Amino acid sequence: MNIAVVGTGYVGLVTGTCFAETGNNVICVDNNANKVKSLQSGKIPIFEPGLELLFDRNTKEGRLHFTTDLNSAVQQSQIIFLALPTPPGEDGSADLSYIMGVASDLGDIISEYKVIIDKSTVPVGTAEKVAAVLAKKLPKKLFDVVSNPEFLREGVAVEDFMKPDRVVIGTKSEKARKLMKQLYEPFIRQGNPIYFMDERSAEMTKYAANSYLATRISFMNEIANLCEKTGANVDMVRIGMGSDLRIGKRFLFPGIGYGGSCFPKDVQALAKTASDHSYDFKILKAVMKVNSLQKHILTKKIKKYFKNEVAGKTVGIWGLAFKPNTDDIREAPALTIINELLSLGAKVVAFDPEAMENIKNIYGDQIQLATGMYEAIKDADCLAIMTEWNEFRTPDFDKIEKLIANKAIFDGRNLYDVEQMKALGFHYESIGRPKAKKQKLDK
Repeated sequence: MNIAVVGTGYVGLVTGTCFAETGNNVICVDNNANKVKSLQSGKIPIFEPGLELLFDRNTKEGRLHFTTDLNSAVQQSQIIFLALPTPPGEDGSADLSYIMGVASDLGDIISEYKVIIDKSTVPVGTAEKVAAVLAKKLPKKLFDVVSNPEFLREGVAVEDFMKPDRVVIGTKSEKARKLMKQLYEPFIRQGNPIYFMDERSAEMTKYAANSYLATRISFMNEIANLCEKTGANVDMVRIGMGSDLRIGKRFLFPGIGYGGSCFPKDVQALAKTASDHSYDFKILKAVMKVNSLQKHILTKKIKKYFKNEVAGKTVGIWGLAFKPNTDDIREAPALTIINELLSLGAKVVAFDPEAMENIKNIYGDQIQLATGMYEAIKDADCLAIMTEWNEFRTPDFDKIEKLIANKAIFDGRNLYDVEQMKALGFHYESIGRPKAKKQKLDK
């Protein structure tokens, strides 16, 4: 099939590459000429495991192309995906200006039947708005607008796309339905379902799914905070809860809050949709408040340990991305914590396997970026862990002891065993679990 993907951000690039992998001819369109030139030369602007292999293969095979020419791409394609940014406004609403702008452009280009697909995460009713923009310039028989939300997890997005748990397609058009079924059949050979529904329900499904997962995270963070006050261990609670088949094991890990490009803006956008319809969505408001407060937890622990005398202390940080296996730092808890530490007069030395360049673009010389995880803690007064990268899970604790000035670790991702930390003589604090106490500072 001939496909155009408008927008080469995270979703657009993964979408275009994976559709090319199943034999389709894909043209990815972006109005950023430098970005397109870079993609044409084989450079991928994001880190996503498995993407580079598929990208290289399909560009070499001539199935994956990049251009700034929207007109040409649309003329050559029957299926057009809109994978454009929908950033949150100050009130939390999704900014649809990019989508509506392209929809208007499509109205000037289309001369034969096309399926236009909203792949971006968009508020309920967006498909109808896109259709209304197109209808100003085109007869209805020349287009159908479909909602096809993505459910990609950064770090495993290629796997999620190639082997989806489910595919959600919102359309009332039988013609569009047949084309979408044909398009996705190679991805559901193992029997996972395609759910067809109306456009509004498909749009709501995406927001409902992400908001529910964010709710689980915030709930477990609240449980973890209560565990610390009552003497319970959240690890035991999580295992006991997760064994209930009605609840399940996933998204029950407490930490320092969720971040990234999806959960924060999607929860905000759904809350804004509720407000626009005069509905007080109390749970979502609580989820956002809890998450905001949770990002300050680790700094509070560090301040208490140093008896509020953080100025002049060096904090070594492991992890900057909002989650492992990505270089994405959008809404990352590490940003909140770094800002707090800097405001308290601390020196920050940080390391992340992939997100260093993105952090450098924000902080410049305000923080020091280390070339490796152990360099980040040399002569540091404590270690703070922000992201659960695999390489941080089993470090050389003898090496840490020799490098660090104080044997103090503040773990925002609960990577280590509390009893092991006690045995090794570390002052160790995590989220929702007992402390391993070291009685006094070495310096």
